[in-house]
Amino acid sequence: YNPWVSLSWMITGKTLGGMQLYPRHNCLDRETALRMWTENVTWFSNEEGKKGRIEKGQFADLIVPDKDFFSCAEDEISFLTSDLTMVGGKIVYGAGPFSDFNENDIPPAMPDWSPVRTFGGYAAWGEPEGAGKHSLRRTSIATCGCANNCNIHGHDHASAWTSQLPISDLKGFFGALGCACWAM
Repeated sequence: YNPWVSLSWMITGKTLGGMQLYPRHNCLDRETALRMWTENVTWFSNEEGKKGRIEKGQFADLIVPDKDFFSCAEDEISFLTSDLTMVGGKIVYGAGPFSDFNENDIPPAMPDWSPVRTFGGYAAWGEPEGAGKHSLRRTSIATCGCANNCNIHGHDHASAWTSQLPISDLKGFFGALGCACWAM
């Protein structure tokens, strides 16, 4: 599971495909979104006061992202990865400048059919410089050629316009086949 995707969604209000789902005034600033992901969810696991903050008496779990979460471009948030991961105060993963600290082989992603095993990372990252420059998502968006804002829901216009489905506005956003932005 990749928490950066949901952090990006909370901050930008956009899908992975880039479609704006929520107006900017409903989006969160980065600190609020991060606090929601860390200290504000501990009630859900009955671990209030045990984790979610870096302070004495709490679990020593933390990560160091490969880019500064607070200053990177918004469209880079969903592509962040961890360069250092600590659980219980012990280093369990190190990459980049922290690779010397890595003493553990990462177990293969589960389940066996996980795209991470095939493509080398979430959303086909797998390239050394990160940021998903060659990801399947970006490739599919760029190859469509549609002039729509999301560059996805315009696919197969002829099929949508001539469909016999009982939908009143076949050319509309939710007409016939609807938008498949979420699939990206």
